[in-house]
Amino acid sequence: MKMRAAVLESFGNPLVVQQVELAPPRAGEALVRLKACGVCHTDLYTASGVDPSGYAPCVLGHEGAGVVEELGEGVQSLQVGDHVVTLFSPECGECLHCRSGKTNICLAIRAQQGKGYLPDGTTRLSRNGEPLRHFMGTSTFAEYTVMPEIALAKVDPAASFETTCLLACGATTGLAAAIWKAEVEQGSTVAVFGCGMVGLGAVVGAKLRGAERIIAVDRSPGRLELARSFGATEVLRADELDPVAAILDATAGFGADYTFEATGRVDVMGQAVEAARMGWGLCTILGVAGRGEKLEIVPRLLITGRRVQGGSFGGARGRTHVPQLVDMMVRGELDLDGFVSHRISLDQVNHGFELMEAKDGIRSVITFP
Repeated sequence: MKMRAAVLESFGNPLVVQQVELAPPRAGEALVRLKACGVCHTDLYTASGVDPSGYAPCVLGHEGAGVVEELGEGVQSLQVGDHVVTLFSPECGECLHCRSGKTNICLAIRAQQGKGYLPDGTTRLSRNGEPLRHFMGTSTFAEYTVMPEIALAKVDPAASFETTCLLACGATTGLAAAIWKAEVEQGSTVAVFGCGMVGLGAVVGAKLRGAERIIAVDRSPGRLELARSFGATEVLRADELDPVAAILDATAGFGADYTFEATGRVDVMGQAVEAARMGWGLCTILGVAGRGEKLEIVPRLLITGRRVQGGSFGGARGRTHVPQLVDMMVRGELDLDGFVSHRISLDQVNHGFELMEAKDGIRSVITFP
């Protein structure tokens, strides 16, 4: 079939919206008609050429939600008409990692996915007869996508596509990190460094877990106000004071029980470690640093009880946790409508990147007819 998609032709240049071909789903795959897709920093990160694992040309996009229109042979957990969220982090339930219960990093399709291919080592995308690679196994800056069954989360159709698409990456990363990865305890003190989509998700997750104090740190007054509206009890302007010193002063010199880093800056990651409580503080790193950057940690901080962990996709197991978050939305326990700041068309995808770089709003969402 022919469809329109936003293609990354070369690094550092605008995406080109054009007509491409999409082949039908093969065994274990499904065809999804996209209804909404978030414009995430990871897409911009790859388009810029900073991502060491990036490749071009390819169809970008990974924060998608849509409707299943066709099934490949052997697909059992999905039906035509199901509403789904696309997952760059699949959940097969059968590989060593999935069966361990210790991680959300599924091994089933990881090797081929990282190269821009579907599990059988080929693509469903092409242009003028030449193969076109997939991005993160998703390629949702397009009218349709073909994806593995294990990388699609079936969700309640009562939820809006515009908000469920946010759970394909950014919102879930922050929410899951607080709820399931760090398991924030009731009555605790939490500090969140960076109040973009991921950081705000961590704020909301900490509130849902019953944190007593939630300290939001950012340079942007507008984002700090948003953090307050989503549950932060205190805010700190990182460009006006030393956030580590301020957090230590606010906690009798001990630090926060839980800290979350959501900026991708290694200097801020270091601050998040330092601001964690002596004795048991847990720092969760969620941001993606640039090529070759390293995080330096003074060993004394660890010797005195602080712990540091990472959280790809916030530690969420996509097919298990994303439907749970959607159910919370449907029940009115989780409101993500305020995360959608701009609604744009596929032709405006590069404008979505511009809005992101200008820190204008939280998330631009591409909507499809």
